[in-house]
Amino acid sequence: MTYVIFEVKSENAGKINELIKDDLVSRQSILTRDSSSLDLKGNFLYLKIEGSEEGLKRAKKLAKELNLKKLDGKKAKEIDEKIKKQEDSAASGIGMIFD
Repeated sequence: MTYVIFEVKSENAGKINELIKDDLVSRQSILTRDSSSLDLKGNFLYLKIEGSEEGLKRAKKLAKELNLKKLDGKKAKEIDEKIKKQEDSAASGIGMIFD
């Protein structure tokens, strides 16, 4: 599944709600992470939207209208890997509870 990641200044967090209230975008997989939770400098939120090409195209269009920064290439991959690592860590922790 393809994805897109946006970097949002914390003071503009309300714009995330504007973006994800769209019907098509809301049906995609949506994750939000704070920069500090990903061990990154700055005061940002990272919005990862994963889903259909049509859903991502709509998200990109709306994000552009809202002046949200879309991450590309190396930076997007770095954020995606940090999010996956965080999710894997949480999943393994839950698994230990049930063992």
